Amino acid sequence: MALRMPTLPISVCLVSGAEEQRIARCLQSVTGWTREIVVVLNEEVRDGTESIIGGFGGRVIRHPWRGFREQKNLVLSYATQPWVLSLDADEVVSPALRREIENLLGGSDRPDIVAARFPRLTWFMGRWITHGDWYPDHVLRLFRREKGRWGGSPEHTHVEVTGGVKTLCGNLLHYSNPSINSYVQKIPYYADLYLQRQLADGVQWRPLPVIGRAAWRFFRAYFLKRGFLDGYAGFFLAASTAYAALVRHTKLYEHLNQRPPPDSTACS
Repeated sequence: MALRMPTLPISVCLVSGAEEQRIARCLQSVTGWTREIVVVLNEEVRDGTESIIGGFGGRVIRHPWRGFREQKNLVLSYATQPWVLSLDADEVVSPALRREIENLLGGSDRPDIVAARFPRLTWFMGRWITHGDWYPDHVLRLFRREKGRWGGSPEHTHVEVTGGVKTLCGNLLHYSNPSINSYVQKIPYYADLYLQRQLADGVQWRPLPVIGRAAWRFFRAYFLKRGFLDGYAGFFLAASTAYAALVRHTKLYEHLNQRPPPDSTACS
C-alpha cells in the first residue's frame, strides 16, 4: 500500500466571488500537501463555486463583500494552522514553488523567517509574460499566521509582516485575464478606488505630473524592464499601463471640473 505523504501545517486562504471556471485549478495545486483550505465566499454568489470548493475538502464561509483588504483579513480569522498561504482563485502553485515551500517548512526550524515571497508569472495574450512591470512581480503570500496581516490601500493590498522574509524562486502562476476585454474592464474600477483615496487625502491635480507619470510608466515597462522582449504583448502592456495611469489621475481632473452643460439655446 502506498504511503500517504504528510501534509504541511498550512491554511490555504482565499476570498472568492463567482469563480466556477477557475478555482478548481487553483485548489488542485494545493490539495494533498496542505492541511486546510478556507474560503470566504461572497454572500450573493449562486454559481457552482461553493460545490467545487467542497469537492476539494475546503471550508466555505459566506459573507457580504466589504473590500479586498477587509475580506482577506476576515478569512485569516478562520485559519487554524501555523502558516497561511494566501491565494486568489486565478493563481496556481507551480510544482517548483511547491517544492521550495516544502523545503522551507520541512527543513530546520528558522524562527527568524516568518514569511516568504516569490515571483508571479502571468499568462496573457497566449504567452507567459516574463518582462516589464508584470515579472517578476514578487508577492508575499506565505507567512506565519500570527505574524501577518493584510494592509495597503483599497486598490492595492499587500501582506504586512513582522520578522524575516525569505525570497523563493519558484513561480506562482497567474491566469488573471482570459481576454483583453477582462483586462481593460478593470481600469475604471481601480481608477474609481484611486479617486476616492485622492479625495480623502486632499490631493491637488496638476497636469505635468500626470503626463509625466503616464510617460514614465511606459518607458519603465517597455525599455528599462525590457518589455519589448515579450513581443507585441509587451508593447500592449506597457502602453495600457501608461493609459491606466492616465485614467487614474484624470479621474480627479474630471471630478474637480464637473459642472452642468450650458443651455443648448445659448448657441442658437
